[in-house]
Amino acid sequence: MRRKIIIAAGESNLVVDIRRMLDKIPVEVCDMASSANRALEMVEAQKPDLVLVDICLKGALTGIDLAHILNRKDIPFVLLTSTWSQQLFEELKLSCPYGVLIKPFKDTDLLPTIEIALYRWEQSRRLKGSDSVRQSVSQIHSGVIIGRSKELMHVFNLVRQVASHDTTVLLEGESGTGKEGLATRIHELSSRKDAVLVKVNCAALPTQLIESELFGHEKGSFTGAYGRKIGKFEKADGGTIFLDEIGELSMDAQVKILRVLQEMEIERIGGEGLLKVDVRVIAATNRDLEKRVREGNFRLDLYYRLNVFPIKVPPLRQRIEDIPLLVSHFLELFSVKMGKKVNSISNSALQKLINYTWPGNVRELQNLIERSVLLESGKEVQSIELPRPMAVQQDNVPDDSATVQTILELERDYIRSILAKCRHRVSGSGGAAEILNLPSSTLYSKMKKLGISREY
Repeated sequence: MRRKIIIAAGESNLVVDIRRMLDKIPVEVCDMASSANRALEMVEAQKPDLVLVDICLKGALTGIDLAHILNRKDIPFVLLTSTWSQQLFEELKLSCPYGVLIKPFKDTDLLPTIEIALYRWEQSRRLKGSDSVRQSVSQIHSGVIIGRSKELMHVFNLVRQVASHDTTVLLEGESGTGKEGLATRIHELSSRKDAVLVKVNCAALPTQLIESELFGHEKGSFTGAYGRKIGKFEKADGGTIFLDEIGELSMDAQVKILRVLQEMEIERIGGEGLLKVDVRVIAATNRDLEKRVREGNFRLDLYYRLNVFPIKVPPLRQRIEDIPLLVSHFLELFSVKMGKKVNSISNSALQKLINYTWPGNVRELQNLIERSVLLESGKEVQSIELPRPMAVQQDNVPDDSATVQTILELERDYIRSILAKCRHRVSGSGGAAEILNLPSSTLYSKMKKLGISREY
């Protein structure tokens, strides 16, 4: 069925350009309007599937005014703008658009944006008509994503809904909440489950090698390119790529990622042609991407490209009823791993965990239970040693030097304890970097900063 689209734009040249671009896909431009009032008349008469709204319209009402009206009428729309500012971003956000395009744009920008907008609208309608929490499910887990709290059941329900589609997913949440585990679960539930899942830590990519790491290079394409390298996107062809910490990418890297997401084509450095890739994208961030867009540190078009199906992962402090399940899981996991029989925890120790605020979320809990099992000589964890709170001055004004010193001490002590457990092995299987879930290069840098030698 051909989708019906209305174009609302005050510039005739823009309308002509959009019509030409839309000729490439099976849609019907059922009408065009230069003012908001005329567009609303067309909406009532034509019942379009989507409206393209330029914020600069003729007449008293602006495109943003029209957007608010369309939102109330539950009609999906994409906003078009040639200007950009923080104030405009806030105004656009309040109108709840299903997509935003910055002029001038190409058909490779417009056509995927329309497809994404229509899909997001259909998903929002489906969610409105369904129970977001399936109470019949008592416990689900994937990796360390374990629990039966209402907040987590909502997340699991969204995962189930989106997994079978090739839709781009954006996982948002604090560090340590389990976003990587959810990405793995989405892949496992998808039609791509038998293909590869390639995981990329965007924050760990060296700036000068980002393009080579993601898209590959040919032999001799630059100094040090001694052979052909297959990039992450090419390795993920037919499967899924997980772009973790995507909010850390530089603006230059964002442009390169955006092009791949738009056209599903890559080009190896030094290559002679474009390579088509069939990749499902899951991204994750612990940053507020909307704030980074406002600050000019993240591209608006990339944000909307990634934000097709956002899933907010709740922090552990918002689902404390899941702590006993998590503790039980980690006790079993590390008891088997260490060859011990620590299978329970005292009520006082468990209550201490429940009362803690968990700034490091599930990852912090996992590390704490691992340490407790390591130190426990009996069959039950009797006590838990929680991290010390940050020091503050008596007048409740933070003392920067004292706070930093306390944080550094905590980090130094913890890394030393992990190194001792690993017999001072930093990298490789069973090394401290693997346990801490850090790249070995990052751990070496931390050790140097904290004054930790391999044998201290």
